[in-house]
Formats: sequence, structure tokens, C-alpha cells
Amino acid sequence: MSPALPASEEFSYRNHRLHCEDVALDELATRFGTPLYVYSRHAIEAAYNAYASALDGRPALICYAVKANSNLAVLDVLARLGAGFDIVSGGELARVLAAGGDANKVVFSGVGKSEAEIVTALKAGIACFNVESNSELDRIDAAAQKLNLRARVSLRVNPDIDARTHPHISTGLKNNKFGVAYADTLALCRRAAAKPAIDLLGLGCHIGSQITEIAPYIEAVDRIIDLIDALVREKIELRHIDLGGGLGIRYRDELPPLVSDLVSALLARLDARGQRDKTVVVEPGRSIVGNAGVLLTRVEYLKPGDSKNFAIVDAAMNDLIRPAMYDAWMNVVPVVPRSLERRVYDIVGPVCESADWLARDRALALEPGDILAIAGAGAYSMAMSSNYNARPRPAEVMIDRTHAHCVRSRETVEELFATESCLP
Repeated sequence: MSPALPASEEFSYRNHRLHCEDVALDELATRFGTPLYVYSRHAIEAAYNAYASALDGRPALICYAVKANSNLAVLDVLARLGAGFDIVSGGELARVLAAGGDANKVVFSGVGKSEAEIVTALKAGIACFNVESNSELDRIDAAAQKLNLRARVSLRVNPDIDARTHPHISTGLKNNKFGVAYADTLALCRRAAAKPAIDLLGLGCHIGSQITEIAPYIEAVDRIIDLIDALVREKIELRHIDLGGGLGIRYRDELPPLVSDLVSALLARLDARGQRDKTVVVEPGRSIVGNAGVLLTRVEYLKPGDSKNFAIVDAAMNDLIRPAMYDAWMNVVPVVPRSLERRVYDIVGPVCESADWLARDRALALEPGDILAIAGAGAYSMAMSSNYNARPRPAEVMIDRTHAHCVRSRETVEELFATESCLP
């Protein structure tokens, strides 16, 4: 029996060869080389449409979190579907615009927006800034006044909610750097409403990433609505509520809620508390692209040992840092399974670090030259890659049924130092 991938239905075994849509992955490895990122266009579209369907009939804006995967082809696919975009840098804004995204559907989050980034975003006409501090509000107001513009803003509130996720991707606790402290929000709203170049649109929150329960979202929404109710009593009316993102995906045995169940629960809560008229903003990232991608890697050597057997592959922590950074479990399966006895291997790369591992204790039947697929690699994978050890980053391919489009060429070593120079 062929191994099962905990990913989208667009990845499947046919005649003992793993396919993405209608393209065999071993053929892609031969054509484009490895390591290689492969994405399914139709998996991305299906994931986005799950949000669109769940929000149908409500005033809503689905802003894809660009940080999850910022490849232009990914952004292009989503822009064609009418998506908005959640950005955290001027570089991400440039990518969105280059891919045909609508600036008027862009929300700009992040705690450290520079003056130059703010000016660029104002000139582009973005939908709003998600303001995360008092001083940031002042900076945006000053920049907007100089440009004779009004800046649309929403305050990102830190609701001090435990999303019960990995500490490195928890963002809604009071000891996290993100958002305006809950106790300070009303005062900052009053300041924003009084500023001449600020148009206060709403409140929102983002409590973390890879969340697998609905309850933390409901708790956070209740805290936001408590603030909105208090503002109404002060005659400050808001137009939208930003529910953030963070919905988890299945990497191993997680059971995150369906998008439809999560959105239905949140909308029901908003309705029950008198907020049906508000535009709902959501910022999904991982749940759009995570299981739409795999990383292909070739086995270079098998290295047996007394306590560990190692399968040394050509991908490394610079290509996929989630295991080293988060101790993340990524499913690893053979592209063409062998009918050999399985052995337990640690899957490791060639980078000169003990942290350079991609998977531990995996029972696989392997020979040198085999191609492995690492599932769930569509989000926070290529986007977090680096050139450590002077390693060129992989190519990226987007599959559209029977067509394979190279949407990022493999880097060359020469490109890595093209902007450097030796001393005279």
C-alpha cells in the first residue's frame, strides 16, 4: 500500500508514483532538479474558496497572510480570486502589487513599520494599517498630514489569550511583542479618533499560528466586542472587526476545525452580540497554502550507525527551517515507494549544524537516489529559507492540472555574491 499524505487531495499516489494534480513528482525532480518546492494551484484555490463560501452573504475581506508564502505566482492565483492581502513589510507590499493585487484590499500589520514603508503604503492607497502602538499611530498621523491624506487604521489589540500553540508562534499573550495592550486600547482609540489625519475603522486581533481549537478565537472575539461596546457608549463607531488568522493544518495527527465550522462559530458570536453590521476581516495564511505544497529532496547517502541510521538528503535546514526552529513534525514519504524492508532513519541535510535535520525516527525503505516528498511545506518553508553555507535556494514549481510552471528559477552560486566585492 502506498503511504498516505496528510495534505490536500491534489497529492495522491497513482500506479505507485506520487502525483501533484496530474503530474508525477519524480518527473519534476528529473526536470527541475532537487531540492524543489512544488505547489498545487487548485489546492490553493480550494482553500481560499472555503473561506469565501463560509463568508458568503456577509460584508467581508479575506486578506491572505503574505508571510506564509510570498511567491508571485501564489499571490497572482489569490489576486485573481479577489483576495486581499495581509502584509508586514514594504517588500511584501511591492510583491502584492507586482502580482496584480489590489492595494485597496491590503492591510499592513507588524510592530516596526518604518516611516518610508508608511509613506509608500499611504501613496499606494492601502485599505488600512493595523496599528500596534501609540508611537506608531503618531508616526502614521504625521506622515499622512505631510501627504495631505487621511490614513485608514485599525488597532490590533493584544487580548492576552492563550491560543495553546507553540510559544514561538503565540502572538496574543501580554508578554508577546504584538498588539496594543488590552488595558490601553480605549485610550488609544480616543487619541486615534481625535487625530486630524486618522480614520479609525476598526479593532482586531491575531492570537497565534497553527491553532487547532475554536475556543480561543471565541474568547478573543468576546474581548474585542467588549471594547467595541465601550466605544459605542463614547460615540466612537467602528466599521470592521479583524478576526486575524492562525488556523492550523494537519501535519501529523492534528485535528483543526474546518474553515466552515470556525467561521460559522465566529459569525454566530458576532451576531449574538449585535455586530452583524460590521465588515469581517480575516487573515489566513498557513490554512491557504500549507498543505498545497511539498518539498522534494533526493537521498544522497545512507549512513548506518550503532544508535542512529541517517538518510542524508540534498535539502537542508536552510531550505526548510521549521523542524530546527520549532521542532516541527513534517511528514516524509517516498515519491516512488520501494518494496524493501524498512529501517528507521533520521532525515538530515548537508549543512554543517547539528540542528540540520528534517525528520527524526522515520521508518522508510530507501536507496541512494530516491526522491522523498516532505508534506505540508507550502507555508513558512521557502518563505523562511536562507543561503546559509552559500547554498542556492531551490526552484519553485506551480502545478496547474497537467502543466508544470517554473515560478522561481533555482539560484546559482554566482548570484549569491553578485552584489558583493573584494577590497581594492
